[in-house]
Amino acid sequence: MAFALPVWLALHEELLAPDSADTLDDFDDDALFQMFHLTRPCVAFVADAVRIRMKSAAFGSPAAADAAVMVALNYYAHGATSADVLQRLGPAGLADPPAAICTVSEVIAGMADQFISFPLLRDAKLHVAAKIKRACGIPHALGVLAPAHFRIRASPYEKETFRSFVNSLGYTTVVSQLICDSEGNVLSVEKCCVGGTREQEMWESSFKGREMEEELHGPYWVIGGKGYHLSKHVMTPVSEPANDMEIRFNEAHAKIHDVIRTTLGSMKRRFRCLMQLGFAQECSLDKKADIIKACCVLHNIAKKFSVPAPPAAGKIEPLHPGNQNSVPFNVNPEALQARQELIQRYFSNSKDPPSKANMGENP
Repeated sequence: MAFALPVWLALHEELLAPDSADTLDDFDDDALFQMFHLTRPCVAFVADAVRIRMKSAAFGSPAAADAAVMVALNYYAHGATSADVLQRLGPAGLADPPAAICTVSEVIAGMADQFISFPLLRDAKLHVAAKIKRACGIPHALGVLAPAHFRIRASPYEKETFRSFVNSLGYTTVVSQLICDSEGNVLSVEKCCVGGTREQEMWESSFKGREMEEELHGPYWVIGGKGYHLSKHVMTPVSEPANDMEIRFNEAHAKIHDVIRTTLGSMKRRFRCLMQLGFAQECSLDKKADIIKACCVLHNIAKKFSVPAPPAAGKIEPLHPGNQNSVPFNVNPEALQARQELIQRYFSNSKDPPSKANMGENP
């Protein structure tokens, strides 16, 4: 993520005040990690960062505002607020935890412009692209693009609405558009659409998609799966590889694209609310979008603090395979030529691309 470490450290020093430490004194380190899936310094940083952005008057006192942050972090970690957390908060406890979670989620989501950073400056672009090239051999890429599906509940009695939430794997979700770098930092998160929305449709209507296709980010691309159309700025795999170099390119593409899977797996282990976001209505997805974006912000902060992800409780959910194009589309001939030239230049020999162990987070 293109957010300078000195700026992080300066902000950390400014924010890490005694107030947050007072709220956390009742938790030992192990209990705190179990409740929040974050370490003490990370929780203190988040609490103070939220406090300076949130009007404590909305909760009646600064102590109640801190309690709201603790309740929200506990909800993100487990998908429900534990009675133990509410009990430990004591007099600072909240009368309406769900409303507090909504407020805190909106505040943390609003921090995305500071903690989720797509590379904009020349040096930042070169840095991100160089790391991706070292990881898989594909040059000039600013990130890995994929749809991120999150399960929700929808009423089957509302047939039309229910059908719109069903994704191509047959279960109900909302879907966001994520871009991450080779190390699993979230560089962009946009949209919160019903699960049946096609990736290409999201890309074409997204801010980042329009920026890239309008050449605002220069001669770079993002690496996307089969659900996207090959374009001058989205590099997709070869649908039917005809020779060894195309096979090697597809292998490299699959390895770097797997970073999104491991990133989402790590996020869903740390923030189990993402495993089930509750009931949703097609006309009101803003609250779900705030929670998704808030978890992306917290994911990047946790990585900066080197907080380990909780151990996997089962198999990591596979990456959504993408909505395959139901009708033929005309491939941009310039994009097709650019991909073929890239394959011939970088994948014409038998040298294997770097292994997955050098990329992203461990599954």
